[in-house]
Amino acid sequence: MATLNPTHHHSQPTSYTESGSFDLLYRVRQWLDGFQVQNAKIARLICQLIPCTCPFERDVVLFGRTLCHIPALCKLNPLYNEVVGLRFRALSFLSDECGEDVTKYCC
Repeated sequence: MATLNPTHHHSQPTSYTESGSFDLLYRVRQWLDGFQVQNAKIARLICQLIPCTCPFERDVVLFGRTLCHIPALCKLNPLYNEVVGLRFRALSFLSDECGEDVTKYCC
């Protein structure tokens, strides 16, 4: 069986975006990505505070008829990926390390 050796390298993001402008949220992103969930109480709090679905997405209904649909706005959040990753790490910690049933935190 052949071994795959990647020829490209993944570099850590810099504090500047590709356009050259300063990324004000770099430190927050770095902190969220580096946060290690090691406490069940903190993991439960994270799972309770960060919703599993966007709370803004909904249908506007009047007299049983859908007037319009408001799409999920969470992806407009510049820290969306980091926050979702943190929630996933908290769920994984509760499930894998604590042996908890995490279905109550899932939608």
